[in-house]
Amino acid sequence: MAVKEIREKDILEPNLETLGIEPYKIKKTEEFMGPSMLAHFKNILTRMRDQIMKGVDRTVTHMREEAINYADPNDRASQEEDFRLELRARDRERNLLKKIEEALELINTKEYGFCEVCGVEIGLRRLEARPTATLCVDCKALEEIRERQKASD
Repeated sequence: MAVKEIREKDILEPNLETLGIEPYKIKKTEEFMGPSMLAHFKNILTRMRDQIMKGVDRTVTHMREEAINYADPNDRASQEEDFRLELRARDRERNLLKKIEEALELINTKEYGFCEVCGVEIGLRRLEARPTATLCVDCKALEEIRERQKASD
């Protein structure tokens, strides 16, 4: 499967199809986060990181080529807004890149795939949907409840 041109949203909310990766097929006797499963997730995270870096290069090129000093204030404001939105997206990607690097480090230490709060397996499909996840579904739900309660106080 060829890797499609990846759009902004696809990097911030990736899926296996946009990365050109098949879902992992676990074998009955395979242990959770064995060598082949870790390699699968390392591949996903590496591709995500590569796509983010390509986006950075595109942004730099775009901003250099499109930086025109328009005489019309409306045109100048429109260009500045475009640049602001692009830089905001790059900032979100920078935060995602940090999480990707942390996940790759967890793979190297063989701690990837386990909840950092309770230690249970996060789950294969959850990790494929959100490769940077560090919490199981239950702990994440509790965290979100606490955040909502804190916001309403």
